[in-house]
Amino acid sequence: MIINPYESAKKKIDIAAELINLNPNTLEYLKKTERALIVSVPIMMDDGSLEIFEGYRVHHSTLRGPGKGGVRYSPFVTLDEMKALALLMTFKTALLGLPLGGSKGGIRVDTKKLSDRELEVLTRRYTMEIINMIGPERDVAAPD
Repeated sequence: MIINPYESAKKKIDIAAELINLNPNTLEYLKKTERALIVSVPIMMDDGSLEIFEGYRVHHSTLRGPGKGGVRYSPFVTLDEMKALALLMTFKTALLGLPLGGSKGGIRVDTKKLSDRELEVLTRRYTMEIINMIGPERDVAAPD
């Protein structure tokens, strides 16, 4: 059985909410993703071929401030994984009392198969694709 990381993260929130008798309406709100972006990132490879990579940027919550979350490069990245990690980052920043929300991004790619130039082009192009979601007042993206 394949475990969905987003559903698993929400179940953890359910358990914590039950322990503190959290209002059910608040709980449902806390489990929702604020916004998610799926992007296609075309890259001209060193051999002249075109590869199109799928990328994501998720804001779970920006109520406390700009989203905070890294960018993951992995052949196994999924939207549900990014949603789960963004949700968990929201709680991490809140528990630390930081004026930040939770976000996460990722690109489905095996970086071992890319040259340094290809990786740089991929990173720059991905950044351009998500540019409207990031910035110091919206979302602070960082390496994973």
